[in-house]
Amino acid sequence: MLLIGNTLISDDIAEKHFLCDLEKCKGACCIEGDLGAPLEESELEKMQEVFEIVMPMLAPENQACLEEWGPYVKDYEGDYSTPILSDGLCAYAIREKNGIISCSIEKAWKEGKTTFRKPISCHLYPIRIKKYPDGNEVLNYHKWKICKAACKLGEKLKIPLYQFLKEALIRKYGEKWYEELLEVAQQHPKTT
Repeated sequence: MLLIGNTLISDDIAEKHFLCDLEKCKGACCIEGDLGAPLEESELEKMQEVFEIVMPMLAPENQACLEEWGPYVKDYEGDYSTPILSDGLCAYAIREKNGIISCSIEKAWKEGKTTFRKPISCHLYPIRIKKYPDGNEVLNYHKWKICKAACKLGEKLKIPLYQFLKEALIRKYGEKWYEELLEVAQQHPKTT
């Protein structure tokens, strides 16, 4: 494990290679799983702000889901996430003509309609954050069969997971934190 400030980072984040291959996975992380994208409490207001912005971009079934549930849902453990359709698709997802699933929030961001890019849990994927009441966090690599092509492409091109997620990690923790991660990760003995 690596330690930066109050953040414990699994060795896999320094050791594994990863590069999303949307042509192969088609954005499966936006449809697979039991719940929608995890949301931080600090993102709830932003989700309310983008709610009306993205509605016109969405298919009628996505709009109906969001109209029923609102911009986010709270689960039985008190955690927040994006609503999902009955087939598991994130309510904010767009099924593109090429078969790839994309994010309406990120599309609105790219078009300059919002300053909120997308939930940090989506931006950081396949890293998942576990938060503790004392303020400490643990970053873990979420290995999932739907990302097999991303692992293969990352390995082929020798793109470390932490490098693939540079922009997201800087967004979450800042430039100084990321520079420290680079230093620690580059000194970390590789086992893969």
